[in-house]
Amino acid sequence: MPKLNVLNAVTGFKEAITIKDELAKTGSDFTDQKWATANTIAKLHPKRLTLEVSEVIEETETTKTFRLVSTGGALPPFQAGQYINLFVEIDGVETARPYAISSSSSQREYYDLTVKRVPDGFVTHYLLDNVEAGQQFLSTGPMGTFYHNPVFHGKDLIFLAGGSGIAPAMSMLKEVFDRELDYQFHFIYASSYVDDVIFIEELRTLAQQHQNFTLTEVISRPPENYQGLTGHLNAELIQNLVGDVKQKMFYVCGPTAFHDFCQSQLLDLGVPPRRVRIEANGPPKHPDQFSNWPEAISMNDEVTVTVKGKGSFKAKVGEPLLNSLERNGYSAENACRSGECSLCRVKLVSGEVFNPPEAHLRVSDQQFGWIHSCVAFPTEDVEIIL
Repeated sequence: MPKLNVLNAVTGFKEAITIKDELAKTGSDFTDQKWATANTIAKLHPKRLTLEVSEVIEETETTKTFRLVSTGGALPPFQAGQYINLFVEIDGVETARPYAISSSSSQREYYDLTVKRVPDGFVTHYLLDNVEAGQQFLSTGPMGTFYHNPVFHGKDLIFLAGGSGIAPAMSMLKEVFDRELDYQFHFIYASSYVDDVIFIEELRTLAQQHQNFTLTEVISRPPENYQGLTGHLNAELIQNLVGDVKQKMFYVCGPTAFHDFCQSQLLDLGVPPRRVRIEANGPPKHPDQFSNWPEAISMNDEVTVTVKGKGSFKAKVGEPLLNSLERNGYSAENACRSGECSLCRVKLVSGEVFNPPEAHLRVSDQQFGWIHSCVAFPTEDVEIIL
């Protein structure tokens, strides 16, 4: 096929050629369109957004949805399953947390962030207990790679979610229905308690209305005489629910322990890693449980962190370096806080840190001493460069 015929099939190509031909007639050198491309990119992929809470929706006793609208211009588009990084200041500490967008990607009037309380959390307590309509926040633009790719992922989708892992699933599910996509969507939702299942009535209604959507609820701590499925999403249960795993695409989202366990069960079933998409959900809670954690080092041990040319402070070994930096008044650009985006990289000058598997350090990072501070745990006195 001739090259020109192929390009003609690209959206906007013919229009671009027409504009180019018109400009050629006037002898323009394109200076009249200076910054046009950069400005267009900035609208689609802004570094920062100013958002206002328009509504706070109580989902369960432990979960709320915060509906956020833009204070200036349209919200940028996003892929269903992506997140924004929300910046907050709590008791003088500037920090941020990534939250998946639970609203449909087919509309851009607002972003819904569905937040579940974490018992030992810092930001979730603040959001759930203090935030009201009218409050404003800064955030990043939408980002992340946890979304459906129609070219590679197929149309038979299995979503394994625990707790607030429902958020990206809801966005994907709404996109399927809004765009009337011919996908098969099986959502297996694991929760601890029957009264803490987020969006459950909406999910049950959608399952009744759409033949291509199957909902399975699994409760790990059921009440007496509970008639539904109970237990954990082990390989046997997953196999019984979905049948042949070939050609199915699995999406896993929930607490770190949840997606680690689900990943191991899917591997036991013979699901190839390329057909498992995992949404990282923060640093590991118990890094000392990894086999390569240094012996004789306790999570409660204290070390000294020195920021070259700026100062030093004490930090606990079991606290991610980025958290302790923020708590002591230092900042590093960040987004995912799960070791994937690499924005929070800092230079390790001396000392040792423990890097869990989700750190995703590149060969060049390891060679030249760069670490991802959001998932790096200092196991001795360290010096870093921000």
